[in-house]
This record gives sequence, structure tokens and C-alpha cells, in this order.
Amino acid sequence: MALFTAPAVTTKPPRRRRGFVGLSFLAAALILGIVLSVVPAPYLIEEPGPVFNTLGTNPFDGKQTPLITIDGHATHPTSGSLDLLTVSVVGNQTQRPNWAEIVGAWFDPSKAVIPVEAIYPTGVSNTQVDQQNTLDMEQSQKSAVTAALAHEGLTVSTAITVSAVEKGSPAAGKLVKGDVIQAIDGVALTANSDVDTLRSLIAKSGGKPVTIRYSKPGTGTSAAQGPGVLTTSITPENVKGTYLLGIGASVSYDFPFTVTLKLADVGGPSAGQMFALGIIDKITSGKLNGGHRVAGTGTITAGGIIGPIGGIRQKMYGAKAAGATVFLAPASNCNEVTGHIPSGLSVYSVSTLDQSVHVLDTIAAKGDTSTLATCPTS
Repeated sequence: MALFTAPAVTTKPPRRRRGFVGLSFLAAALILGIVLSVVPAPYLIEEPGPVFNTLGTNPFDGKQTPLITIDGHATHPTSGSLDLLTVSVVGNQTQRPNWAEIVGAWFDPSKAVIPVEAIYPTGVSNTQVDQQNTLDMEQSQKSAVTAALAHEGLTVSTAITVSAVEKGSPAAGKLVKGDVIQAIDGVALTANSDVDTLRSLIAKSGGKPVTIRYSKPGTGTSAAQGPGVLTTSITPENVKGTYLLGIGASVSYDFPFTVTLKLADVGGPSAGQMFALGIIDKITSGKLNGGHRVAGTGTITAGGIIGPIGGIRQKMYGAKAAGATVFLAPASNCNEVTGHIPSGLSVYSVSTLDQSVHVLDTIAAKGDTSTLATCPTS
């Protein structure tokens, strides 16, 4: 039996070895950081963009240009704001955010990371996307004016015209640029009809020939029969599940007075609702918003139907940052809103211009807002 136990011998790893491992990890981290900050990702970032008060002027053009100008009709004083919100997209097809930016955006609730194809579909150039956004904005503004005036009982004459005919398409040789389409298969295009109405009627054909009633420019757009009113039959072409005539179509309007909307360098159709409300506030007495700071978003048809938009979470954060406490959201976007509403922002769900006006009237009169439809907070 041993009387003494030899003490354990402890050996320390060479300091040089431990320092080498540490330096290796540091070098790897630096290299990874450089890679993340340089290598572009296949994603884009959506973040809150500029906020514009439709009752005021453009603070970014250096000229303080009014967003809404009305000539030929009485206008009334306004106060507060009816803000339209925008979303800024970081990156495009050729200049994409790096991975470090993408990781940062993932942890920022005011931002969203989306695939490049969500904004720039394959085969579509940056220029084409910008052009389409500009066209969508122009059409949205015309629909906003029509909806606002119709809400106030004013008559607006509209017509859906052929803006282009593709060579070799089903419509080639049957319709020409400038033709005014009056009806599809006996269904008349009314004052509330738009290009989407036309597409829907063509889609209902299921690929069968459709009978189109149309007139030539300058021969009248409302007569169901008579000189200048013609008919033709066209079989739509199935393009990836969508039935097309091969025409470009646009809506022309004849307003009772001049409404000019100006918002440069902003595209897309989502400003429609707020432009319509701004017009109504200007041409009616009283303060539609009760003098409060109100924000909102949503497409709008000539018939006053409010539709969904993209980037609504970013727009809510933009509204909050601008000081708004009331936000008008398309009812069809509520599923994206729930659980993501910034603190202090009341989000009301609307699907028509009438509902939006009712919400604002209730708030202005300090009425019972508990009776209004809202997007749930959770």
C-alpha cells in the first residue's frame, strides 16, 4: 500500500497554439464579414418610403407643388392630413442588397425581405417595371378622380379604348388603336367599368369567340345601335391560362371640371384611395378627417371599390413615423396586418370609398368608433 500519492501533473497548452487558433477564428470571421458585405443576395428589401399629404404639397420636389389642384369647382379649407404611404425597394435586378443588409432587414419589423422575382419577374427589365408602375399610377389617379366625383353625385363619362393592337394577335385586322369598346357578349361597359372589367368579361368566354360591340373615334360612345356602332367576333388566345385578345386597353374620362394630381417619381396604383379622399375633402365643406393626421392605402376602381396592395406592413410603420394615429387599410390586406400593427396606430378595415368616408365622418364627429370594422391587432 502506497503511503503517498504522487501529485497530478498539469500541463498547459502552448500559448502559441492557442493564439494561432484564436487568430484563425478571427480571420475566418473577417473573411465571412467581407463576403456578406460584398456578395449580392437573390433578394430585395422593402422599407417605409416617403409620406405625402394629399391635402398639401410635395415636400421633395423643391417647388412645393400641390398634390391635388382643382379648377372649375369651389374648394374648401382643409386641415390635418390624409397621408398616402409609399414603399421604397432597396435593390433591383442588377444591383441587389448584400447578405449583411439582408440579415439586418430580417430582424427589423419595419422591413421585409422578398425574392427579386416578386418585383422584377424573369424576362422583364427594370425599365419595363418602372414603365408599368407609372402607367398603374396614372390609371389609379383617373379612377380616384372618378370615384370621388361619383361619391359626391357628379357625373363622369368614361370609355374603354383600344390603345394598341399586337401584330399577329386575334384582334389584328379587326380592331385598331382608338376604337371604343362598348360591350362584350352583350354586357355593356358602364361608367364604372375599367380595364379589369374588360379582362373579366373576356376570361368568362373560356376561349370561345366573343362578340365585341365597338365604335370608331368621334362617332359616339354610348349609342347601343346606329351609325358608327360596329360588331366583330374574336376568339381569345390562351396565354399561360389567361385569355387575351392581343390588345392594350385604357380608360378615357370626361370630367365635369379639372382635377390635377401630381406625384412625381412614385409608381403603382396604391395611392388611389387617399387621392379620392383628398379630392372629396377639398370639394366639400368641413374637415373630412376632423383635423386629425390620417394615413391609408389601397387601390381604387372608378366604382369606388378599394383593393389590396403590397408592402402594407412597411406602410403602417411609415404612417406611425409620420405621426398618424388612424390608418385606413384594404379589408383584403387585414390578414397581413394582424399581429404587426405598430403601437398607437388604429387600423380600420375598408373595402369601399363609402366605408372610408364613414370611418372619417365618425372620427371627425367623435362618434362611437367601436362600431367600425378594424383589422385585429392579434
